[in-house]
Amino acid sequence: MTYHPLISIIMPSYNAARFIAESIESVLAQTYAHWELLITDDCSKDQTLEIAQRYEREDPRIKVFALPMNSGAATARNHSLANAKGEYIAFLDSDDLWKPTKLERQLDFMLTGDYAFTFTNYELMDEDGHLLSKELKMPQSLSYNQYLRNTAIGCLTVVVNREKTGDFSMLNIRAAEDMSTWLRFLKKTGKAYALKENLATYRLVGNSVSSKKLKSAKDVWRCYRDIEHLSLARSIYSFVGYAFHAVKKRL
Repeated sequence: MTYHPLISIIMPSYNAARFIAESIESVLAQTYAHWELLITDDCSKDQTLEIAQRYEREDPRIKVFALPMNSGAATARNHSLANAKGEYIAFLDSDDLWKPTKLERQLDFMLTGDYAFTFTNYELMDEDGHLLSKELKMPQSLSYNQYLRNTAIGCLTVVVNREKTGDFSMLNIRAAEDMSTWLRFLKKTGKAYALKENLATYRLVGNSVSSKKLKSAKDVWRCYRDIEHLSLARSIYSFVGYAFHAVKKRL
């Protein structure tokens, strides 16, 4: 690869002292080195901010910001986005991990295919970092209508070319902000394309699995009706597809 564009990595943080060092280390381990990591802390009550600032002192590619009041992940991401200088934007939460070749492989995939919006396969681990025997395998591509019925894209796997998507921010809705952002991209770019390699690890943290499933379902419905303003019939049709793929993903 002879072209080395800057990739801005967007990381919101909140009470992630147990995990954020490992997440940052997974960025530092990248085989592609031309990146900047923008961490915006959302008023953590533990040592998250202090840990992030320690890394900031050690590596000039890391920039740490602190919000004055707790405002949610979308606001934290938007603060980082407003300060991002990269042509490409990637997302990583402060408890998830990347494989070392993630940025290198995905950027090469995007440059080869001239893609604006990409994602990858990923795997799951439990709260203590033990890998679960489950790799989430993505479809080859997703259009707007397909994504309404199959919300497979993991935020930790997304990389977009900002020159193709245009500058953007996430809706400050504290729910389904990822989904609504991907739908906006799909309206503009037509499709998102999958690099079908396992390049990231998602950590299952906190609330019970059943309560998270219920919240996710409510968020998806709200996105259909309140953000995308789909008709009731189209919302029901899309939700049936969403539910089918949600069950299939867990088999």
